[in-house]
Amino acid sequence: MTPPQPLPTLTLGLPSFGPAPGGDWRSLLDLARMADDAGIDRVVVTDHVVNGPHVDDYPWGRFPVGPDADWLEPLTTLTAVAAVTGRVRLATGILVAPLRPAALLAKTVATLDVLSGGRVDLGVGVGWQPAEFAAVGVDHAARGRILTDTVAACRALWQQLPASFSSATVSFADTYCAPRPAQLRLPVWFSGTLTARNVRRIVDLGDGWIPIMGSTADDVRRGAERLAAAWSVGGRGPGPPHVQAALAPVPDGRGRLDAAATLAAVPALVAAGVTDVSIHLRSVDPRLHDPAGACAALVAARDAVTAA
Repeated sequence: MTPPQPLPTLTLGLPSFGPAPGGDWRSLLDLARMADDAGIDRVVVTDHVVNGPHVDDYPWGRFPVGPDADWLEPLTTLTAVAAVTGRVRLATGILVAPLRPAALLAKTVATLDVLSGGRVDLGVGVGWQPAEFAAVGVDHAARGRILTDTVAACRALWQQLPASFSSATVSFADTYCAPRPAQLRLPVWFSGTLTARNVRRIVDLGDGWIPIMGSTADDVRRGAERLAAAWSVGGRGPGPPHVQAALAPVPDGRGRLDAAATLAAVPALVAAGVTDVSIHLRSVDPRLHDPAGACAALVAARDAVTAA
């Protein structure tokens, strides 16, 4: 008899950029509370500190908003979400980590983790906009090196008291950063294409992989296999890292999401090595007519298709 497949976690993207839900950004907290109550496993928000004028240079298709649109800072947003929820995990997907000094990022994330009771999953990446890096005085061309050094420095600050660290872009000695995170190991998920450098980052510093936007199911499967092999060789333990896959929304013909048809892809994704499936709330309920019902339908469909 074939053993049952593990239940993947279900991540819901919150609308933290563009027009405010219902015209008031405080409504975002109501949406997060609904997701928590419905049994969504994780809510995620994305990041841009600033936008330059040329968002049409976005490498992965059409940029979702104009450069003048609202874009909430994700760690601040998740702190507010933590205050109105009690169970759901709090994720960034992704945070452009090279834009933030390592010590400041370590302190901010540790504070959020403590205040939320250990619910943070930090998704990070290199970003893409040269103008954004210029605005904060960071070398865009060196962003890959800075990402690696920043997360490694955060790991040192989260695990050592005092901490010392030295790299090409970040160095400190006998430095105290307290409180440390509530989680013994705060999960870090790296985004992007699985270059040799990114695989090494995930094995050395990370806990999960967020595939690049537009990745196919075959892309994710091949990546998960490669990571599982590298994970084993790197001595990271018996299990492979977390792997996320975005769900392709399937409409029901009336302008709404067919939750069952959308979640029908889950068993094949789990078989390919996926541990988490994600979808944005605006893909589920574009006009936010019934977000609580949409969240409940997603959870029920995930549970039903996995049980079946």
